[in-house]
Amino acid sequence: MIQELRNPFGRVYLTINTNTKNRWVHVNWMGYLTEENIKTGAAAYTEALANAGYSCVLNDTRLLIGSWDHSMDWVVKEWAPWAARAGLKHFAMVTTPETFGGSSAEKFFSSLKAFEVRVFEDMGKAQEWLQQYALDK
Repeated sequence: MIQELRNPFGRVYLTINTNTKNRWVHVNWMGYLTEENIKTGAAAYTEALANAGYSCVLNDTRLLIGSWDHSMDWVVKEWAPWAARAGLKHFAMVTTPETFGGSSAEKFFSSLKAFEVRVFEDMGKAQEWLQQYALDK
C-alpha cells in the first residue's frame, strides 16, 4: 500500500510504501521540505513501520530541493529515539551528495546513535544492505 502526503498546495512531498515483499518501509521525499512536512512525514512512516512490525526503512532523498538542516535537531533528539522505540533498527538513506539534501544526510548520519544508519548514492546498494536485516524475520 502506498500513502501520499501533500503540502498545502496539493503537491506530493512524501510517498510511503510498506513493502511486504522486502519487509521494509520505503519512503520517497521530494521537493522543498518545511519543518512541518518533515515532522508530519516522519510521524506517518514511523507509524507505518510500527504497524507493519518491520525494523528497516529505505529513505530516498534524491528528489529533495534544498537542505533540511532546519529540522535536524528535532530529527536527532526527538524523532530518532521515538523511531527506535517503534522498532527501527536499520535505516538506509539514498541521497545525491552534491545537493544540499546530501549535506543534511551527512549531518544526520554523523549525529545519530539510536539505530544504524548508512548513506548511499546507489539505490541498489542501499536495498542490498537492508535485505540482510529485513528478511531475517
